[in-house]
Amino acid sequence: MKKTILNILLISVVTAFSVKVVSAQENLIAHKADSVLKMMTLDEKIGQLNQYNDDWTATGPVTIDSTKAIQIKEGKVGSLLNCKGTSRIRRWQEIAMQSRLKIPLIFGQDVIHGYKTTFPIPLAESCSWDLEAIELSARIAATEASAAGLNWTFAPMVDIARDPRWGRVMEGAGEDTYLGSKIAYARVKGFQGKKLGEVNSVMACAKHFAAYGAAIGGRDYNSVDISDRLLWETYLPPFKAAADANVATFMNSFNDINGVPSTGNKYLQRDILKGKWKFDGFVVSDWGSVGEMINHGTAKNGYEAALSAITAGCDMDMESRSYTKNLAQLVADGKVPVNLIDESVFRILKKKFELGLFDDPYKFCNAEREKRELNNPDHPAAAREMARKSIVLLKNENNLLPLSDKIKTIAFIGPLVKAMNQNKGSWDVDVPGVDSSYIVSQWEGLKHRVGNKTKLLYAKGCDIKGNNKEGFAEAVNIAKQADVVILSIGEEREMTGEAKSRSNINIPGVQEELLKALLATGKKVVVLINAGRPLVFNYTAGNAQAILYTWWLGSEAGDAIADVLFGDYNPSARLSISFPLSVGQIPIYYSHFNTGRPALTDDTRFYTSSYNDLSIYPRYEFGYGLGYSAFKYSNLQMSKKKIHHNEQIEVSVTITNTGKYDGEETVQLYLRDLVGSIARPVEELKDFKKVKLQAGQSKTISFTIDSEKLSFYNQQLQWLAEPGEFELMIGASSRDIRMKETFELAD
Repeated sequence: MKKTILNILLISVVTAFSVKVVSAQENLIAHKADSVLKMMTLDEKIGQLNQYNDDWTATGPVTIDSTKAIQIKEGKVGSLLNCKGTSRIRRWQEIAMQSRLKIPLIFGQDVIHGYKTTFPIPLAESCSWDLEAIELSARIAATEASAAGLNWTFAPMVDIARDPRWGRVMEGAGEDTYLGSKIAYARVKGFQGKKLGEVNSVMACAKHFAAYGAAIGGRDYNSVDISDRLLWETYLPPFKAAADANVATFMNSFNDINGVPSTGNKYLQRDILKGKWKFDGFVVSDWGSVGEMINHGTAKNGYEAALSAITAGCDMDMESRSYTKNLAQLVADGKVPVNLIDESVFRILKKKFELGLFDDPYKFCNAEREKRELNNPDHPAAAREMARKSIVLLKNENNLLPLSDKIKTIAFIGPLVKAMNQNKGSWDVDVPGVDSSYIVSQWEGLKHRVGNKTKLLYAKGCDIKGNNKEGFAEAVNIAKQADVVILSIGEEREMTGEAKSRSNINIPGVQEELLKALLATGKKVVVLINAGRPLVFNYTAGNAQAILYTWWLGSEAGDAIADVLFGDYNPSARLSISFPLSVGQIPIYYSHFNTGRPALTDDTRFYTSSYNDLSIYPRYEFGYGLGYSAFKYSNLQMSKKKIHHNEQIEVSVTITNTGKYDGEETVQLYLRDLVGSIARPVEELKDFKKVKLQAGQSKTISFTIDSEKLSFYNQQLQWLAEPGEFELMIGASSRDIRMKETFELAD
């Protein structure tokens, strides 16, 4: 007993000391940043607020500038983006070290889902519902990126997105605020590691602040028209989660919200982010968004745009040159006080000190470390595991999958079977000096798995786009020779991403017609759908015997797909976004409000909120996904049926694997506030647990419900839980609810 007390005291002392050390370190960094700030001229201060693109690949409209090196030498640039590789980054940093105060540059890059080792696109990863795996994915991306000289990634994108026409849906975590917030937190922790300043850590950037995913019509860069309550309840929580994870930077968004561009939105940046949330990092604009306020019609020229942005709290101008051209004059004219510029510079300098760049400007420029980490054998293994976890089994008629090792001949058909770079998806990184040979194609993955035991036949069949059917005959002939057909179809990777909004999200070209021709042979067909967004594929959904949604799985796609096809991995992914039957249903999401005339089923169409010619339900709902095992839910228990605000309910449920394969189930807990001062969603995800079970095994899992899970923003934007009756729902998806109960929150 004495030993236990002594241990507790020691832990308390160590904890207290750690807090003091951290606080002292923060104070020291602030003191150093302030000391540098006091030595700077106004031009040098403005330079720290200026970010340029390197002369290589651009991710926005390019401005040709032959004086970039001169400006860096004069201390007029604070950061570069799209600069990769230790040798090139070292050369730029050497130029910065020739400036008067030798303030180092920060080097940023869109490392969205891996650097060299490419992981599944973020939307695919989110379907794993595996927070540890997602954090590891970001951790490896940061390790490789930092080894290549980078110290800042423009990720994670935490925008909630409910419109698959929007091309950037592939960068986020789907439609749900709760799941999206958990993933935002995990990704920030992964990118930033134990602390900034370690050589395998990069600054994360929560983007796009805010509500970019709510662009009207799914058109990229479009306006957003939402209420304050919807902003706070649906779109801001993932950003708050990122802030709680101590994210180093934020990026504002291209869109306006109710007429105010985010880049010049004081309410977002100063009142909420830097005020209410006490965020002490810095805010960077998106590419050119400061200058684009002129197009929005809220600024007459660059002078007014710079005034609006700096006043609103945008600290760094990415590539619009609005600050470098106008801030000095704004100060001279008395429109911008110097202390406003000082605040932004101070925030940026603090991060440079935290990164350790003042102590060693070249700490991220170790060529040996770059070579070692870009060839780390543990990284492809982790990417393969993440890819397996991201594959969603949508259909498995008569248990066609997993395929048997006894199959003698497989026909592998489709325009994506032998593709290499397609598997990386959009927003991959083109690493200098690295070709595509390390990417495992789907063809190679299947060959690795079956070896010489099974004969593999191949036909392309058709292109991804276009109407050419000349390859159909060969594909049909190949299919007739096989015991089973695997068809790999979908989008091109560049059909989804920034500036890739589409009004037609059907599977392009004649690919579904190819499926129809193959099914006419009488052979069983497994369809792999490769995409960066939910697609519409009603013929495939209705007629193929098995469907795996393989998204864009990254550099280990081929092996991961083979693992799932043959049951070496039992698919466990669940959709993080609803799949519509038709674009006519968009936006469609599970957590909608009821109306005075709700459409309860497709049989109650008239005089209800429904379509006369289309179902009210999506093709596949949020949380949906199959596996090779079945799971039974039983024995729902609640510790109490009535609680007060300071009390909790413990909920337990028993899950049994009734199948013959070991597997993993994602148990989802939804709540509904049955009567509120304002209408509440028909259901809201409030918790989930992933449980691994051997065939025949049972396990009891538990959840805790408290007033925080019952709270919402009322009309006055107060976060509170109202007394009343609530419905508890536990199930395998937002529609597949297995167990229900009610309980009460008392006054």
